Amino acid sequence: MSSHGSNEVSHNEKQNASHGIETAEHFVVPEGHGDVKAAGAKSKNVHNAELYAAIQSSNINPRSKESFQLYFAIFVAFCCACANGYDGSLMTSIIAMDHFQNTFHTGTVGTQVAIIFSLYTVGAMVGAPFAAVLSDRYGRKKGMFCGGGVIILGMIIVSTAAHVPQFVVGRFVLGLGIAVMTVAAPAYAIEISPPHWRGRCTGFYNCGWFGGSIPAAIITFGTNYIDSDYSWRIPLIFQAFTCLIVMGAVFFLPESPRFLMANDKEEEAIEFLVKYHGNGDRNSALVRLEIEEMREGIKLDGIDKVWWDYRPFLFSHSGRWRMAQVLMISIFGQFSGNGLGYFNTTIFKNLGVDSVPQQLGYNILNSVLSAIGALTAVSLTDRMPRREVLIYGTLACAAALAVNSGLSAALDNMGTNINISYGQGALASYFLFNVIFSFTYTPLQGVIPTEALETTTRAKGLALSGFIVNAMGFINQFAGPIALDNIKYKYIYVFVGWDIVEAFLWYLFCVESQGRTLEQLEWVYQQPNPVKASLKVDKVIIADGVVVEKVVDETAKA
Repeated sequence: MSSHGSNEVSHNEKQNASHGIETAEHFVVPEGHGDVKAAGAKSKNVHNAELYAAIQSSNINPRSKESFQLYFAIFVAFCCACANGYDGSLMTSIIAMDHFQNTFHTGTVGTQVAIIFSLYTVGAMVGAPFAAVLSDRYGRKKGMFCGGGVIILGMIIVSTAAHVPQFVVGRFVLGLGIAVMTVAAPAYAIEISPPHWRGRCTGFYNCGWFGGSIPAAIITFGTNYIDSDYSWRIPLIFQAFTCLIVMGAVFFLPESPRFLMANDKEEEAIEFLVKYHGNGDRNSALVRLEIEEMREGIKLDGIDKVWWDYRPFLFSHSGRWRMAQVLMISIFGQFSGNGLGYFNTTIFKNLGVDSVPQQLGYNILNSVLSAIGALTAVSLTDRMPRREVLIYGTLACAAALAVNSGLSAALDNMGTNINISYGQGALASYFLFNVIFSFTYTPLQGVIPTEALETTTRAKGLALSGFIVNAMGFINQFAGPIALDNIKYKYIYVFVGWDIVEAFLWYLFCVESQGRTLEQLEWVYQQPNPVKASLKVDKVIIADGVVVEKVVDETAKA
């Protein structure tokens, strides 16, 4: 029986012994638990029996020094996402400021605004392939450091701009930097996390969007009262703040064990796993399982050593299915209606909120409510099935947008005789949509692509994901101002219909990755129907909190 679902175990005992690691024995029944029918024994369905048993016998102390060091490492990755999220609230607020308009004369909608917004995503698209090379060749830590440096350069260019062309160039450079950071950081977060913390750690990383967008909304709300160009220059300068934290902190972080293993530094990888996943015990069941699977699944001559080789995503069955997950979460996570958030102040104006301070205040409220939805989901990510959340959450997004668009249509038909309750209802449904979207997508935007990709393809896959995300962002940011200028609230109708299509596609093609190690997912993706294989569960017998037996389905074996 292997951890991948077959009936045989593949062990490299000689190699294990050379590093002082005992060969994994997945089900060691403690004395006194030999009779599985003893009082108190109960059965439980789990996605992978071996992993569940290893976790049960290797509980990590969440309050240990090593765990806090792990939390700090995840926080540094979180700061990389903050740098990206900061921009999401920044420009929608700055565009509305009088002093910005007095300097650049762009208006709040139209082609010029579309160019300013979208050049950020163009820079990120251009930078994505280079980000993969940097992360694979030099490590996840150096990728985060270099991305921070490029963002600081972009910040200097935009914050000193007096003309639109310089501002646009700065936006492009900012996009380059964020591409490097957002390839290295999620790969780092998922690769250092224990399997049973993976969803929370990676989901928390992606919540860094709100760690950036909420401060940006608050800062711009405050600086709007400064009667000079510093009202918009100061928020742009603060864009470098989290980058400074990342660049200073990476020198104190351990490197990813999977990156070390893939680059012939196995002993360093084992030391990491023993220290952070095994409570210092080299023979921890969880450590032995992870090492065994990393050795089996990571190739020293993998495609991470050849910068141009993206063929496995196209020419292998598992690669195509893995890429399908990356494509869906990258497209749907950007084009489910959430792209409207770049133009919150314009949307609020269309709903009757005319004063700039009020618009900026609602922008803060929207960010806070969305963050609550996202953080609630993060706390549950390691227990919730990914597939069901995506299917039902996307349908709920469609329903909330349908209510918003219906009330917006009613407001439009009222002319000057506006019923305030309709406006309040439209605002409430828009806020509700953002809460639902954040609960459904924000954690999983980080989790799904990193789980779907294996170690030697992770940086390249995340680079492709970054390219797709920013391509969708470009469509949102370029088409959004033009569509809102021309058809106003009717633009929302597009997302109502598309969200229903998305939910159907999640039902057909979403592979459930919850409850398995990254290496165990290889078995899932190699099956003829990975969706069906991912829903397969193992039954284990538990007595006094200890896994004592895996129940084998003899009919399935036959």
